Parts: sequence; structure tokens; C-alpha cells
Amino acid sequence: EVQLVESGGGLVQAGGSLRLSCAASGFTSDDYAIGWFRQAPGKERVGVSCFSSSDGSTYNADSVKGRFTISSDNAKNTVYLQMNSLRPEDTAVYYCAADTGWGCTDGMNYWGKGILVTVSS
Repeated sequence: EVQLVESGGGLVQAGGSLRLSCAASGFTSDDYAIGWFRQAPGKERVGVSCFSSSDGSTYNADSVKGRFTISSDNAKNTVYLQMNSLRPEDTAVYYCAADTGWGCTDGMNYWGKGILVTVSS
């Protein structure tokens, strides 16, 4: 059974930083995509960052480019989202998601429960 467990969320002031972690277990494919989505209050869930193992490519939404970085530690089966220069509009529940193949979509098969990030102004 695949499990994704997020950690590292919380409350931070605008301009601050947080690092989210997603610990993955039960995922055996060498060809996979894993990434982060977020859902702000009253809004739809949207993709934030994605890593695809087949070519090592990463994707960052325009709204977070230059501020957020996705990385992975294969030895720990963990993916990170380093979030710098946080803004109040980054406030959302952040979800880790994974699936086989390339690229992250809202239709990925495996999802964490989500973790809240609150950025105060």
C-alpha cells in the first residue's frame, strides 16, 4: 500500500520560510512523478511543484517560481518543498501526490492527507 505523509507545515510570517516533507512508502516504481499541490480556502486545488524521475525534470507554477524548490532524497524516500519568501496568498492546505509516469496532474493515484501552511501578513 502506497502512503504519503506530509510534515513541516505551520504558521509563518510573510517573508519567512518553511520546508515541507513528504515521506513515501510502498511505492516501488522507478518511473514516477511526485509533487505538491495546494488548495486555498474557497479555491480549487492547483499544482505547485513536480519532480519526474524519468528525466529528472522539475516543474514550478508561475506563482512560486524563484521562491519554491522541490527536491528529493531517494535514500530517505522523501520529497521536500522548500518555500522561501512566503506570502499571505501562499496560505493553503498543501498535498503531496505521486503516480507512475511523467508529470503531475490532479488525477494522480496517490495522495497524502494534506498539511496546512498559514502565512500571516
